[in-house]
Amino acid sequence: MRNEIPADLENYVLKPLFSFAGQGVIIDVKKEDIQNIKDPENWILQQKVNYEPVVQAPDGGVKVEIRLLYLWPNGDEKPTLAINLARLSKGKMIGVRYNKDFEWVGGTIAFMPCK
Repeated sequence: MRNEIPADLENYVLKPLFSFAGQGVIIDVKKEDIQNIKDPENWILQQKVNYEPVVQAPDGGVKVEIRLLYLWPNGDEKPTLAINLARLSKGKMIGVRYNKDFEWVGGTIAFMPCK
């Protein structure tokens, strides 16, 4: 656990441990944001993931995040990929809250090979 505040805060996001849909996340973190937290045990300073726009839409590039959901039935040696979620974004962060004024964003599933 680090006790000092990193000098390169532009590479971090400040996230509440218990939030939904990006609520409470501070993307452009300042030292004061960290110092003003009343319950630091319920927050995490996490290194940013920089998504590159890899899908070309009619109005510009779109960032994509693919989440994989695995199930691990009792007795199986390894988990089984059940479904995925592809999230498309043009905002600062992937998620509905940061993409409400953009087109060609949202969520879908991606094609997966069958067994």
